[in-house]
This record gives sequence, C-alpha cells and structure tokens, in this order.
Amino acid sequence: MRMTDIQRCDIRPGRLVEWTLSAATVATAAGLPDDARPPAYIQESHIRTARSVREDGLFVPTWLGAAFDLPGRIDVDALQEALRAWTLRHETLRSGFRWSGPGGEVRRFTLDADEVSLHREDAGEFTDANALVCHLQQRFDTVADALRWPNLIYTAVLREDGAGVYMAFDHSNVDAYSLYRIPAEIHELYAAAVEGRCVEHPPVGSYVDFCEAERADADRIDGGHEIVGRWREFIQRCDGRLPSFPVDLGLEPGGALPEQRLLREPLVDAADAAAFEAYCRPYGGSLAGVLAATALVVHEIGGEPVYRTVVPFHTRTRSRWSRSVGWYVGGAPVEVPVERARDFPSALAAVREALHANRRMARMPLDRVLRLLGADFRPTSPDLYSIVSYVDARAVPGADRWTELNAYGLLRVSYGDQVCAWVTRLPEGLWFASRHPDTDVAQKNLRLYVERLRDVVTGVARQGAVARGA
Repeated sequence: MRMTDIQRCDIRPGRLVEWTLSAATVATAAGLPDDARPPAYIQESHIRTARSVREDGLFVPTWLGAAFDLPGRIDVDALQEALRAWTLRHETLRSGFRWSGPGGEVRRFTLDADEVSLHREDAGEFTDANALVCHLQQRFDTVADALRWPNLIYTAVLREDGAGVYMAFDHSNVDAYSLYRIPAEIHELYAAAVEGRCVEHPPVGSYVDFCEAERADADRIDGGHEIVGRWREFIQRCDGRLPSFPVDLGLEPGGALPEQRLLREPLVDAADAAAFEAYCRPYGGSLAGVLAATALVVHEIGGEPVYRTVVPFHTRTRSRWSRSVGWYVGGAPVEVPVERARDFPSALAAVREALHANRRMARMPLDRVLRLLGADFRPTSPDLYSIVSYVDARAVPGADRWTELNAYGLLRVSYGDQVCAWVTRLPEGLWFASRHPDTDVAQKNLRLYVERLRDVVTGVARQGAVARGA
C-alpha cells in the first residue's frame, strides 16, 4: 500500500459510522489481573517516550492506520461482525498496559476473546470532505493514543456506491506489514459475514507471546555481550548519539520540537524498479541499493564522509508470526564510508558488507542495549533516530487490488526533529514517503534528496538494462 497521511487518501463525504471497544469491555479490562507476559522492549520504549514528551507539554500523536474501500451497498451489521472477528484474531488488540508500583513499571493486561465487544456509533452525515478528514484525524488522535486504552478505532464512511473504511491504532500494536494485510482480511471476513458462512483460518501467532519470548532472550545478555559492544562503538562514532539524517534540516539547537511535513510520491515505475532490483540482487537486492543511493546522495548534499544510519528489519523470524498483527521491528547499525566509495557499485559493495556484518543485530531490541550501555537517552522526540526503510510489499495477499480498492497505509504527521523515510515496492513501482521537520531548509534538502534518489535509481536501472541487452 502507498504510505500517506489522512489528508491525502482520497476520502469522500458520506455517513460516518465509528466502532470502538465497548464500555463493558473496558470495565472488564479494568478489573483484570496483570498478564505475566511483559511488554516488548519496543512497546515499553514507545509508551515511556510518549509520556516523557507529554510531560514536556506537547501532545504528539503517533498512530498508524489503514484505509481502503468496500464496494457495493454496505451491510453495516456484517461489517461490524467482520471487524470484531478480525480483532479477536490478533491477541495484541485486546491487550493493553497500565502503570504499576512506585517505580512506574509497565504491566500488561489481556482480555479473553469472549470478553471483547464493539460499540457502534452513528456520527452523522458529512457533506464536506475537509470537515470529515478533520473529524477523523481528531478522533484518531484522541482514541489511538499511546497513553490510553483502548487505543484503536474503526470507521466507515457509507455512500450509495460502497464505503471507505479507515482504521487507526497506536503504534504499539502494529507495524507497516500488519497494515498491509488488513484490506484483504477484512474483505474476506466481510464477504463471509454477508453470506452467513465462517472463514476457516489456521491459528495466527500471538504478538503477546512473541513479546514474552523476545524479552526473555534480550534479558539473558549483559553489558559484555558482543552486540552491546558494537552498538557502543557505533554510538561513539556518532558523537554519543543515535544518528540523524545527515543533511541540514534548518533546526535550531535546543529549539522546540518542530512540526513535520509529509513528502510522498511515486519514485520510479515498475520497469525501472525491476531493473534496479536485478542490478542490486547480487549485493542484497533493492534494500542495499536504496541505502547505497541514499549514502551517495546525502554525501552530495551534506558532505559527511561516512553515512551512518539505523536500518529497520522485521523480526518475524518464524512462520507463525507471518500473519500476526504486531510491531515486529528491530534496528541494525549501518555505516557506509562514502568518501572512499564514490560511485554506486562501490557504495553498493560497502552496504552489502555492512548488512552482512550487522543485520542479525536487529534481533536484539535496541532499548535493551541502551539500558545496558547506561546511556541516558531521555527522549524529547517520538523518533530516537532517523530511518530509511525499504519493504517489498508485492507478495502481500491482495496487493494486486490495492489501487482498485484505494488502499493506503496511514501515517500521522505531527511533530519531530528526525527524518523517517519509507520506500515501498508496489506492483506499479517504487513509492516514497517521508516525515521531516517543516522548515524551508529541510523541505529544500528533502526535495533534493528525493530527486537525486530518483536519478540514481533510474540511472542504475537503465544502465543495467542496457548491459543485459534489454
């Protein structure tokens, strides 16, 4: 799905219906004992960061969402049944957190499936698209908040020719891949509900179970572990901080957290994306290619001799997590000595070497490493570092219908001093989306980055196609 914000996902007016977890569900949750399964380190870091930023006096929404169409006259009861069935399939969506004890520990609670019900609210007719978008963003900001529970909301805008479905979740429950699977799964469940039949699915692995297993593994290491030492050295080479995007963003040192702007657009078409992948495949594929191109471009713009970044990787290492909703993401440090790798093949080889050496480090939660380093990273921004992410989403069930169904992954663009960029391989080509500080300097340099990134990808693709005699 194309990543965008709620202002740019083609919402049309209609009658708005909203679903949240019911008051009875919330009351039951309030009386539950603690779940012995702890939060993942990434979840706890996210919640503590949200609280820290809130204590500094700034409300920074960080939800993610999905948007897609359902064609034809809508059976609202069947849609509700589909949404509830999908929610019950994924245990993390009926699990939440609360603060406990004088030390401010984060404790989990989890509802049984039969204790979960949805409350439906008719929010009325909207005739103006802008008013509807503003209402949805306000509702998503309020409900899908890291510091409350429940922190998910489902909505549908009903029209004569169908409905637009818009769903939002606090980031602690979902990653991009979780969002990619939603349109096809809801379509399948909705069709079954309309027809009065059941959908048989193999069991879906629980992200709550994954959190427990991942945390147990992470807690077995100490400060003398090799991975901790390698992160220590990397952070030292970053002047004691996690890396930012190495171009001028027009920020004042010590200034207030800036508002952000979204930049999103097609990068290259399907033919150039395929040719670029073919050229880069011996070096690790398009991920390595995007990082190599980025290293060259940011060196050209900012002049840094070494490009340092934290590369996100999924942690769905076993098949039972493949269909599971959750935040299955870790990070690995990568360094590209651009001053010595002045052309694309040299940069590509350097990225391949760095990924080969460090990729497995993404399986160790970075927040665990930071605790062992004793580093005081009191977060003042929801993003601890800048990222450039690459995902090939073409194999996701239903990806071939995303354009037809007007399907998008939704980002909340609010405040932040980092650059977060996502390059997604779709059936129609490569799609680029980024959140960056809303300054004139950042806008100019991010625009330059995207244009030069496109130039490099296109040049490599066409050079490779000529070399192959295509």
